[in-house]
Amino acid sequence: MIQAQTIQKTIMFDEFVVWYPENSAYKYELHNGVIIEMPLGTGDHSDVKGFISSELNFEIRRLQLPYSIPGDCLLKPVRNESGYQPDVIVLDRTQVANEPRWKKESIITMGATVGLAVEVVSTNWRDDYFLKASDYEEMGIPEYWIVDYLGLGGRKFIGNPKQPTLAVCQLVDGEYQVKQFRGIDRIESIAFPELQLTAEQIFRAGI
Repeated sequence: MIQAQTIQKTIMFDEFVVWYPENSAYKYELHNGVIIEMPLGTGDHSDVKGFISSELNFEIRRLQLPYSIPGDCLLKPVRNESGYQPDVIVLDRTQVANEPRWKKESIITMGATVGLAVEVVSTNWRDDYFLKASDYEEMGIPEYWIVDYLGLGGRKFIGNPKQPTLAVCQLVDGEYQVKQFRGIDRIESIAFPELQLTAEQIFRAGI
């Protein structure tokens, strides 16, 4: 994701929801009380997001899984100073009925409702590796993918020399355990255990 600070005043999540402009050409997130404008990504970035969504939707249909991938969704972490819109989010339809703000506001407040959250890394890679990983873990989201198809992340995350890496974070005893996938490695997913998809296939969608 690409970021640009738009408002310097620190605000809370509900203030952000009230502020959020209707029919905007841009999307916005709330990071530590600051509204961040999320401009349109590059074509390659969009291709990767679209490819992941289409492959997961195919798997949902093939196996008739109780999942859906919404067009718009705002995640409210435990902290009131943040709100995120993942690049791809898979919701468990059996849990959505328990969400008090979903019907009217497309807001998800419980990690159990999320089968999988995906962030496709852009130049602000720290948000995906640090900020969102911490908040998604605290929410209890069971699975989180960090798709670093350009190898932009810090060396402590993707190695030295840097290389395209897909990190799958899975919740174990309340903490994310991370496994990395590269090249022809087949992605191992709890939400989609029969998924036949390699890291390279995802990365190539952005070429």
